[in-house]
Amino acid sequence: MKSRFEGSLLGLIGVNILAWAITFVTFGIAAPWGMCIKYKWEAENTVIEGRRLNFVGSGSSLFLHYIKWWILTIITLGIYGFWLYIKLLQWKTENTIFED
Repeated sequence: MKSRFEGSLLGLIGVNILAWAITFVTFGIAAPWGMCIKYKWEAENTVIEGRRLNFVGSGSSLFLHYIKWWILTIITLGIYGFWLYIKLLQWKTENTIFED
């Protein structure tokens, strides 16, 4: 079986506009919710060896992590910032499951 991505350009544009608008209107405070919208769209359009992915994370969960990560970054004078992207990928992966 082959893996595939079934998302369309129009869908991608729509999701990005929605995520951007949520982030912009809230001055960045709701960025985690916007990110989760994008992650959910990516997962729902991804099929790996015949099994569809499902993203189960929430913006509120990511927001709590964001606060913790930014506090650690400030306390360590920016050093923890090098790990932020890895922490985000770990959180995203932990919240992505197979649909069935």
